[in-house]
Amino acid sequence: MTAELVRGQNHPLTQVRLEIRVSAGAPIVAGATLGDENGRIHGTEWVAHPGSPTLPGLEVSRQAAADHRLAVDLDAVPEAVHRVSVLLALPTGVGGPVRFGALAAPFVAVTGLDGTEVASYTITGLDAESAVIALELYRRQGAWKVRAIGQGYAGGLAALLADQNLPEAGPLAGRINEAVAQGLARSVPAPPSRTADTSDRHRPQTAPAVGPDQSGTAPTSPYGTQGAPGPVPPAPPAAPYGGQPPQNTPPAQGDPSATGGGVNYSHPSRQTAPPPPAPPAPPAQPGQPGQPVAGDATGWSMEERLYNQVWGMFEDLARTAAAYRSAVDFADSRMEKELDHVLSDPRSRIGGQGDAAREAAQAKRAQLVDQARASLDRDVAQLKAESDVVEPALPPAYARWDNPVWHAYRVPMETPMALRLGDLRLPEAEELSIPMLVRLPLERGLWIDSGQSPSLDGAFHDSHELRRLALDAAVAHAARLLAVYPAGDFTVHVIDPAGSGAQALAPLVQTGVLASPPATGAAGVTDVLGTLTQRVDLVQMAVRGGAPESLPPGFDTSEQLLIVNDFPHGFDDRAVNQLRYLADEGPSVGVHLMMVADREEASAYGPLLDPLWRALLRLTPVPEDHLADPWVGHAWTYEPPLVPPGSQVLQQVLTQVAEARRAWNR
Repeated sequence: MTAELVRGQNHPLTQVRLEIRVSAGAPIVAGATLGDENGRIHGTEWVAHPGSPTLPGLEVSRQAAADHRLAVDLDAVPEAVHRVSVLLALPTGVGGPVRFGALAAPFVAVTGLDGTEVASYTITGLDAESAVIALELYRRQGAWKVRAIGQGYAGGLAALLADQNLPEAGPLAGRINEAVAQGLARSVPAPPSRTADTSDRHRPQTAPAVGPDQSGTAPTSPYGTQGAPGPVPPAPPAAPYGGQPPQNTPPAQGDPSATGGGVNYSHPSRQTAPPPPAPPAPPAQPGQPGQPVAGDATGWSMEERLYNQVWGMFEDLARTAAAYRSAVDFADSRMEKELDHVLSDPRSRIGGQGDAAREAAQAKRAQLVDQARASLDRDVAQLKAESDVVEPALPPAYARWDNPVWHAYRVPMETPMALRLGDLRLPEAEELSIPMLVRLPLERGLWIDSGQSPSLDGAFHDSHELRRLALDAAVAHAARLLAVYPAGDFTVHVIDPAGSGAQALAPLVQTGVLASPPATGAAGVTDVLGTLTQRVDLVQMAVRGGAPESLPPGFDTSEQLLIVNDFPHGFDDRAVNQLRYLADEGPSVGVHLMMVADREEASAYGPLLDPLWRALLRLTPVPEDHLADPWVGHAWTYEPPLVPPGSQVLQQVLTQVAEARRAWNR
């Protein structure tokens, strides 16, 4: 069965010898680049194009054509290659179309050697762009996948190659265009175009939505507009993940999906044949074509589809923010170059020439920035519309504490695939929050930082208030973990050496969900750490010996969470070493650490504790822009998932958890 991809979505490849078939309404150029594990192209010799059509494991067409077949042998590509990107571009200087918006949407299919389609992708939403990264084949943990990209460039091949960090982008683009022009000069005229019922039978007649990256991982390089002659706004009809298009945006010329009203953003597999042109219909209701849909992503269950959709929203926001930032950087550098060029001539500084040049350069910059901002605002509005639909549909593990889903909470029978740790925002889109989801079981411990840090909202928090907020956040995280695991599958221990967190820990203590009362004093610290350290040793020995069934009778096999408050008070050197051991070795055998601590207060230990802090995921009790993604380098603002003031949802949920645990223990 063919996988109909949408932008950002991926699909596993089970074959290594493939054909990539491209169909367009006019002659286009098809090429490919090879990238390493970071997506970097090492030189022009890693680019296959009509002037140099063959590379190890890869062959592309030698001239521009309306249809292409690219041959790929993934076993034959160099070992250093982890990414094969397929590029499409309009030939220049031959009298053809200069923008993809004037053509029908290009169609790309990955097939086996027998012609069986593995995955297909219709690149919709292109307008002023004259070059596009259609899709990429990438290697992840030894397996190959295909991902739909659809990133266009108004600056053509030069901008596209420059965005791939190729220093010789301009000269190479010139050589490609020259080879294409020579090939077209030698070619015979193309036959008359076929009718729509034959040439377009493989293409959806409506524009599919932009979908998420199903692997849960982000690409290693931003798909921005660095090096383009201006900001590259996303085409008006295309919206990240099926957002509603602006009402005053005209449909793309030549787009078969334009039928007089808005563009249909629902997935092609749920679409029907387009109706004939008719007067604009009233706005569609949520869940109908043209509106964002919760769970509009691939997956075996609604939970998995929502998880993939949320990650897709995260990646779309990162992409559009990266495009905006690169466009602003380009506008700034262009203004500086123009000013330097004008003011380098002493004659231009006489009279009003210098002032006029400065005003003209600033006006050009403002125009470019305004265009980029308009594109960003359009994408953010579409993502916000999707978020408004997705957020109420999230299950408890993904939902905020103020979500009505908690009013119908019941202890689950199965462990969810992920957990919400908070929300993420970018300064360019303050109104849009993306759920921060992490996979379960946790692969790293958590560190709730109770130290002083710059507050984004300008509020001042003293040390006592920060400690209280940090422990409140830890309790909220622990309560969520208890709530999403089946009864008896998750156990929580607490170390509070001085008893300073009694008030914040009350919901956990009073509902009886803890394995034992919070440990206090040096003796309590030693007892809990000794028990959990011994547990890690036993499980590791059993697993390494290949005899996990040899654990002692009655051994508690549930996941374990240790909350440590007010570190390092009450901890001696041995206890500190045990904490480090639990942070490093515990997650692999189901023992997790949650530290509530101020790093400055533990500075007396010097570099001894550096590995401990690095092993934990740092979270804050107040909003702070400290989380960075390795994809485009954005500094994301993290917001903790605190319980609304005055809400009793925490007590109600924990009460049900405690009752289910008691029933399970009978």
